[in-house]
Amino acid sequence: MSPALSRDVIRALPKTDLHLHLDGSIRIPTLIELARDLGVALPSQTEQGLTELVFRESYESLPDYLRGFGLTCAVLQGREAIERVAYELALDNLTEGVRYIEVRFAPQLHARPGFDALDALRAVSAGLERAKSEFNRRPEVQSGAEPPFEFGIIACAMRYFDERFSAYHKAFLDLHRYSDPDRVYALASLEMARAAAIAREEHGLPVVGFDLAGPEKGYPPMDHREAYDFAHRHFLRKTVHAGEDYGPESIFQAITELHADRIGHGTSLLNPAAIQDPAIRDRDAYVRELTQFIADRRITLEVCLTSNQQTNPALRDLARHPLGEMLARRLSVTLCTDNRTVSRTTVTDEILKAVGTFGIGLKDLKNIIVYGFKRSFFPGAYAQKREYVRRCMEYFERVIAQAGLA
Repeated sequence: MSPALSRDVIRALPKTDLHLHLDGSIRIPTLIELARDLGVALPSQTEQGLTELVFRESYESLPDYLRGFGLTCAVLQGREAIERVAYELALDNLTEGVRYIEVRFAPQLHARPGFDALDALRAVSAGLERAKSEFNRRPEVQSGAEPPFEFGIIACAMRYFDERFSAYHKAFLDLHRYSDPDRVYALASLEMARAAAIAREEHGLPVVGFDLAGPEKGYPPMDHREAYDFAHRHFLRKTVHAGEDYGPESIFQAITELHADRIGHGTSLLNPAAIQDPAIRDRDAYVRELTQFIADRRITLEVCLTSNQQTNPALRDLARHPLGEMLARRLSVTLCTDNRTVSRTTVTDEILKAVGTFGIGLKDLKNIIVYGFKRSFFPGAYAQKREYVRRCMEYFERVIAQAGLA
């Protein structure tokens, strides 16, 4: 690795994280404490034990990777717990120079009688706002020497759920017990889109986007078109988990059926062999046209290297990850953590992996970072966003100059 792009330099640079799951990023000591308070059984009561048994360096598969979320969601119940975890997540990002985050989570996973999806959104917003207020009062921010911290919230709908997911999901399934399951999932997504719009329009919460998470195979994006149409009409920005554990067709549907502004992961985008639809005969042409469309529309790919390496056996050798080709094709790419705790990573770690594996230099790194700011779903007005991006990138240049790299 060039000494120019050392860990210290990368940590000092202003950065973003646009693909950041709240329930995958809880501090392990906080998880242990909340579990004790709530009576949630953990496989270990120590941080070392949990990192060995649950939050490991590597996983066998995506389902294995997702095991830990059962524990984190079990303790993320109630206003105080959710607000605390959101607050700590913001602090953890600020510690490594991340100045803008979009925290995504599925509010319905935390809803129960007396505490609905809107309450969960309020709690996350309160925790993030507290961290923002504290940081932005610092003299270096007040003077304009450093850019402030900003955030948005992305509300996730679930492709699939069962009665074990939450009290809300159990009640929803009971209410629609005679309906087609896929239709029930779609209805729950629509309800989530409505709650997200109400949170922003009527309560002033910084809910900036809508997302679809969960297993891709057997649960295509187009099933949730009604929810995304609603989000689209209410000016929520759209991102979709697509191309993580299914072929490019999932990405195609996310863009053409769900109006996606960004794609979460998109790992299979450039892989014709991953296409599973037998009706697609010229796979190379399909991938070529899809990639060109994404490039032309500047649809941004939220790339999560460590997470992809952990969940996709084909990417154990990170050099096989398509990031290098994405950059060669001049696609709009930003580097994200996905889940800081489950993947045991940071934004700095993700950038270091990209630099070390793909030989990314300062020019490409600047492009990746500026895409993170420019393609964010910033909660303020467009003029405010432009000014914020300008301040962050001016600070980027100052850090580079101070490191002797200008």
